[in-house]
Amino acid sequence: MTTNYQRLIQLAEQTFHASEDSEQISMTAADRAQLARLHPACIRERRVGDEPVAWMLLFPTSTALMERFLAGMIGERSLLHDTPAGAMYEAVYICSALVLEEFRARGIARELACEALREIRATQPIDALFIWPFSAAGEALARSVARETGLPLRIRGKEISPPTRMEDE
Repeated sequence: MTTNYQRLIQLAEQTFHASEDSEQISMTAADRAQLARLHPACIRERRVGDEPVAWMLLFPTSTALMERFLAGMIGERSLLHDTPAGAMYEAVYICSALVLEEFRARGIARELACEALREIRATQPIDALFIWPFSAAGEALARSVARETGLPLRIRGKEISPPTRMEDE
């Protein structure tokens, strides 16, 4: 029997193909350690009983690194590992959201992201969100989070996008 944990791992690989792209974050021990150094809210999960049903990964960084990433000058791994621990951060990268199919369309990913952002913003002067969407659902999620938090959203490969009114995903 496949566990929810195994299903989330499979979903991550099917969605992001991180094993084929060395510039993506692949949640190695080094990646997890760097995320923990940046802020304890970077990795979120929702559980039902003893099993995870959703994972959210986001992390704070500087505006300068955000701009380099959005311009395609650096990849995710560099964005993460070049972000200094203990600094003041102005931007948050919404990296990934995974929700098992039977738990989708309940707002779980948005809730996880907004909870994490509230914690980060309690100590950091965050004034922008940014993403590199792998799906229309991922972009819709980021737009929803931007709208709820009142933060502008920057999208890799697109122009600046202010929060807009959209239907719930």
